[in-house]
Formats: sequence, structure tokens, C-alpha cells
Amino acid sequence: MTLFRAFLLLCVVLAGLLLAIWRGWLDVPPRWNPWAVLDIRETPNLLTSFKLWRLQDDPALCQQALNTSSLRFTPQADSSPEVACPLNNTLRVHSSGVAFSSSFIASCPLAAAFALFEQHDLQPTAQSVFGQRVARVEHVGSFACRTIAGSQRRSQHASANALDIVGFRLADGRRISVLQDWPKEGKNAEFLRQVQQGACRRFNTTLGPEYNAAHRDHFHVDMGLWRMCR
Repeated sequence: MTLFRAFLLLCVVLAGLLLAIWRGWLDVPPRWNPWAVLDIRETPNLLTSFKLWRLQDDPALCQQALNTSSLRFTPQADSSPEVACPLNNTLRVHSSGVAFSSSFIASCPLAAAFALFEQHDLQPTAQSVFGQRVARVEHVGSFACRTIAGSQRRSQHASANALDIVGFRLADGRRISVLQDWPKEGKNAEFLRQVQQGACRRFNTTLGPEYNAAHRDHFHVDMGLWRMCR
């Protein structure tokens, strides 16, 4: 059998397997079913990105997924398509297992990705490095109707698909600042580097202080089309 024929056979087998799962002919655990609702509590796997992608245009599916998280949110009505930066399938995120410096508007995939990041990366990292949880996430906003600096392309912020995080406050009140602590050594800097790597696993794009001077004081995370970890 040639390599090409073997590839075709594999594609046919995979297509048949996916069809059997989709039609319910084959019973598999929900976490391994591409069409099952994303459960934020489950350990992320190879299907998590696909399940996040499915939330883009399905507010009902989005709410089902977010109901498995600790996020507290209010669904937002879609804006008029005539406005400069229309918003669709967005939420106002009020709080979670952490408090926020302020509520913010987020696309559903961004909110779900944050919930995954909080549960599977941020809090485990805080427990590992400091022996305590993060109590508060400090940010400088999500929605801004603007282009990317130095270009004519719309920023992910223009669709509330991005969040800029500037720091964290631990349960004992200690504040960790991206601007002040990233350049240093010690536990705070170690925590920030591990947090950035966790963000890279959950968001499509994560940009930190070493990306450029404009990001020296925050982590930019978004759910745009391109995957980047810098």
C-alpha cells in the first residue's frame, strides 16, 4: 500500500469515526466527544481548542460551557451592525473564582479561555509558587474600537476578543506587577513566567513584556485567528 493510499484510508476511518460519534452510534466520554459541550472543569485536551472555536457563533452553547465554570457574567445584546466596531456573542464578566479590578466585556471564546486559564493554570501556579491562591486579577480593559498600533488592521480589542492583564493580587494581599516584577528574579518573576506559559496554552495569542516596549507592563491575551506566544 502506498503512503498516499494509507493516508486516504486513515482519513476515511477518521471520518467514519467522527460520523459515528456525531450520530450517537458510538458512545465516548464527553471530554473526547468533539460535539459535546466544553466542560471548563475537565482537564484540557486536544479537543479543547475545537470546542472553544465552536462557541464563536453559538450563544446558547457558550452559556452551557460557561455554566461549568465559576465565571459570573451577564450576556450582552448584539450591537447594531452599522456601528464602527459591532459586538456579537459577548458577555460582561463580573467576577469568577477571582475578583477583577473592574468588570469587562468579552467575546464568549475569550471568557471561556479565561475560565480554563484560571482553573488549570493560574490558580495551580499560585499554589505551587506561593502556597496560596490568586484573589484578584488586575487588567486595563478588553474592548476598544481601534486598530493595531502602526497598522490599519483591526485589533482583537475591537471585538472584545482580547484582555490586557497588568497584575495579580494574592490571598494575603501581596501584589504582583508585570511592569515591576517581570524584570526581577525571585518568586514573583517565576510566577509571572509560569503564568505566561499557561496563558499561551489557553489563548490563541499571548504577548508579554519581551514582545515589544508597548507590552512591557502587561500580558495581552486574545482569541484571534493566529497562534502566537511571545
